[in-house]
This record gives sequence, structure tokens and C-alpha cells, in this order.
Amino acid sequence: MMMMGSSVNAFTHIVGASHGWRVPDNVTFYDEWAKPRTFGVGDKLVFPYRPGANNIVAVKKADYEVCGEENVINMYYLGPTILNLTEAGDYYYFDGIGKHCEAGQKLHVQVGSKDGTSGADPLPFNLETFGIHTSLDPSQNVAPAAAPTAATKASHANANALLVPTGLAAIAMFFSTLL
Repeated sequence: MMMMGSSVNAFTHIVGASHGWRVPDNVTFYDEWAKPRTFGVGDKLVFPYRPGANNIVAVKKADYEVCGEENVINMYYLGPTILNLTEAGDYYYFDGIGKHCEAGQKLHVQVGSKDGTSGADPLPFNLETFGIHTSLDPSQNVAPAAAPTAATKASHANANALLVPTGLAAIAMFFSTLL
């Protein structure tokens, strides 16, 4: 049996679809968004948000469950942020501003070895719909998602967070109209 280190057909997931990464109308919104999807090694998570209005805190399960920041793995605040899913496992994210997490702005994804999909959505939202190409070249600075087993504590936001150059900057403009 041959194991591959990354998915051949990487998928780009736009977190929250057209809603983006912001406080949802109900606390189960992001669970419902993630449920029909398959997340695979090599996929990308795109968190569309405006800097200052939202952020992303990567944590372990215990902090995720209580919206706590005792053991922060990483923090991203220069949105929109694109994270590479480089290892199989569970990833936990929430917005650390105010009570956003308690209001449901939190996401758990389980990454496996299968190719990523958008699930059963009849019209999955993706950037290609808007003429924004998501095949990023390796020279762009896309941050790897913190490995599920990482034990590092961030004292500052990770400098590897994407500051979206070129065509992907359009995502920020698109989602700023929604926020």
C-alpha cells in the first residue's frame, strides 16, 4: 500500500461560504457548514475576514470547547488568511475577539487522507465563481495550518499568515461588502 504525503487534488474551502468568517446568526453555523465537507491533506482553508474585525486563533480541543486561550497554537489577524492543511488530524479554530467564539464563530475540521470535497452543496461557493484563481504558486506565502500535535504557544501572530497579494486580494474586497 502506498501512502502519499499530500493530496493530488487539493481543494480550497472558503470558510463559511458566502457568509465568510464573521459572527454567525446561530451558534451551529460553522458546524453545519463543515459537516457535508471532506477535508484532505493538501487542502486549503480560506478565512475571509477584515483585519481588526475578526481574527483566527488555532487551539487544541480543550480551549476550543470553552473558547479559552490557555494554550494558543497560533494566531492570525491579517485577513483574509489562507491555511494549508498539511497533516491528517483535528484542527480547531475560533475568533478571539470579544465574545465572537461564544456566539458561534468557531470551526473544527477533521482532516483525513481522502481528497477534499464541498460535500452535497448544490452550488458550492468558491473563488473561481468570481474569476479569482485559487491555484496558488509556491512562491506565495500561504501559512501551514498548525499541526494538530504542535505544542508551540504564540505570543504574536504568525508572520506566515498570508497578506493576500495579486488576484486573491479580490476576496477581501468581495467580503468587505458583506461585512
